[in-house]
Amino acid sequence: MEYSILIFLILVLICEAIGTISGFGASVFLVPLASIFFDLQTALVLSGIVFIFSSASKIFLFRDGLNWTLILKMGIPSVIFTIIGAYLNSKWNLVYAELAMGIFLLLFAITFWVKENLKLRGDSWKSISAGVVSGFLTGFIGTGGAIRGAALSAFNLSKNVFVATSASIDIGGDVSRTVVYVANGYLTKNYYWYIPGFLVLAWLGTFIGKKALNHIPQPVFKKVVLVFIGLIGAFIIYGFITGKKVVQ
Repeated sequence: MEYSILIFLILVLICEAIGTISGFGASVFLVPLASIFFDLQTALVLSGIVFIFSSASKIFLFRDGLNWTLILKMGIPSVIFTIIGAYLNSKWNLVYAELAMGIFLLLFAITFWVKENLKLRGDSWKSISAGVVSGFLTGFIGTGGAIRGAALSAFNLSKNVFVATSASIDIGGDVSRTVVYVANGYLTKNYYWYIPGFLVLAWLGTFIGKKALNHIPQPVFKKVVLVFIGLIGAFIIYGFITGKKVVQ
């Protein structure tokens, strides 16, 4: 099992870098991958801890790009519905939550591949609605950054503003849902030692992503990212149908 832990930690670093560059956030990648290595409850709480460190590092490294208007409009409803989603997560069958995550990722990848310039109209109602939907998905299935990313794209933000604003909206939900997960007993003592490593990897991954952001053509990279998201979603659906996981 030791080799799988090492692989998972390497994936945390990669997901953090990719999440920074792509603008979708690491949750789109890390939660599904973590669910391959752990049961979904453990995957959710470990990922939540990573995302707290990740959001904090993005806010610090991209702090000149904060858009406080969008942060408040999307952030407040996002935090509220993240808590609701995280609470309901403990009440519903998590097997079906995992399937929902796989379907969501696959549909997301297909939609944005076919409609590569898909954007939402940038108004207050859309901002609040996106905060509600992304927050609920974040709490319930562990990833809602794709919805938030689609909403933010409507405002034609620069890369730095996009990353900083998205991370600032994220961090409230990251903290609140992780608290709920821990209160629900998702984090057991044998995973405590992961936390210092998560701190280092989150900051290092964000730093690498920031450095790479200005050197990788964004349209080309997002196509690669969409393929990656789609494959992860398809694999989760396959795992649900067959009852198999990569790491036992």
